Amino acid sequence: MTIAQDDTRTETASGTTTMTMAAALNRALVDAIESDPDVVVFGEDVGALGGVFRITDGLTARFGEERCFDTPLAESGIVGTAVGMAMNGLRPVVEMQFDAFALPAFEQVVSHVAKLGNRTRGGMRMPLVIRIPFGGGIGGVEHHCDSSEAYYAHTPGLTVVSPATPQDAYSLLRAAIASPDPVIFLEPKKLYWAKGEVDTSITVELGTARIARDGTDVTLLAYGASVPLALEAAEVAAAEGRSVQVVDVRSLSPFDDATVTAAVKSTGRAVVIAEAPGYVSVASEIQARVFERCFEYLAAPVRRVTGFDTPYAPPKLEHWYLPDVDRVLDAIDTLHWEDEA
Repeated sequence: MTIAQDDTRTETASGTTTMTMAAALNRALVDAIESDPDVVVFGEDVGALGGVFRITDGLTARFGEERCFDTPLAESGIVGTAVGMAMNGLRPVVEMQFDAFALPAFEQVVSHVAKLGNRTRGGMRMPLVIRIPFGGGIGGVEHHCDSSEAYYAHTPGLTVVSPATPQDAYSLLRAAIASPDPVIFLEPKKLYWAKGEVDTSITVELGTARIARDGTDVTLLAYGASVPLALEAAEVAAAEGRSVQVVDVRSLSPFDDATVTAAVKSTGRAVVIAEAPGYVSVASEIQARVFERCFEYLAAPVRRVTGFDTPYAPPKLEHWYLPDVDRVLDAIDTLHWEDEA
């Protein structure tokens, strides 16, 4: 039984289905392969095994090895092969088994995947998706729990997105596969087994953020696995009398300045939350963009709650490294609440 079959058993009256993020990603791949004969899926152990996290479970059995197949343990070769496929009209979807495992392929991504469209003045597009499980929360170690999103977001020519819900996992992956340009698809492995409702008819435009929770006092800006953390902190803050808005950035590049700016202007206070180290990070860029566009609306400096500027912590120390609710609430408390002075 595949992940999709096992996890999509609860149908609601509205026609949506309750499933895990892993199942939503699996369903997106199934639907993409069925709808487009040019879509191919490949990577290390994605075939018979179904991937380390079973995201490709059942694809080879259902569609054959021509549509989903295993590769050697050679990430640079995987992405290089995908480049050639995309140049010749296919839509490859490749899986990097863990976040830091993608680094051997980084030269291919920066030198070729990101640049071919510009190099050819749009004459040759790169309809290529690179799926990367990223972030912590699973008790892993370095090379298995890195947050390398800043490398990709810093590279012109790449679209970089990260879902925080099963619905976005499905809709964003379908949009990424349909895109004529390359997409780095960052999957928060901590959320693979989080459940939610999925409506496969819902589409999402790449490059857009979403309001995950309304609020009037402060805006929390987060992406990936930090979104559930932001929502949890918002619940605790609500019990303490603060109305907290949560924005799921979800698109790191291109960045949805319009949604983020409007949200921060509406509250006058902001905290950026991310697992990655804070120095020269996506969180830094978000903070800078908010300052530049919302300065006259801000009642306090924009704060950040991030991982620390160290290599990833070993499993027993992971809970000290990752942002938590207390650190988010502490950041909120520093935002110049004059009415409480």
